[in-house]
Amino acid sequence: MSIRTKAFLPAIAWFILSLVLLTLPGSQLPKEDWFDKIELDKFVHVFLFGVLVLLWYRPWKPVWNKAFLKTALIISFIAFDYGVAMEFVQKYFVPNRSFDGWDIVADGIGSMIPYFWMKRRVRLEG
Repeated sequence: MSIRTKAFLPAIAWFILSLVLLTLPGSQLPKEDWFDKIELDKFVHVFLFGVLVLLWYRPWKPVWNKAFLKTALIISFIAFDYGVAMEFVQKYFVPNRSFDGWDIVADGIGSMIPYFWMKRRVRLEG
């Protein structure tokens, strides 16, 4: 396995972890009322998708520059699309799970935070 291929392994592993978590049947999720009161799952979505995007950016670290921003934006949009698709998967294919538009918003925020961080980083460096 090449060094370049190994650089993608954390992103692939995080993607698989997110896939497992997003397709767990609702009966296997914790049933704590305080989770609902503070909307903890929205923070989980932001974190899950933010880390996912950062890990997909990581293999390109040697070329983090202005030209990379287009690729970074594409990665962020693909992650967001994945989040939208997973809401439909939860609605139609996962027992005791449902579609939640606010989860999509949280996925979008999580997907875009790394992009804006990258954009600022590139601008500050040159």
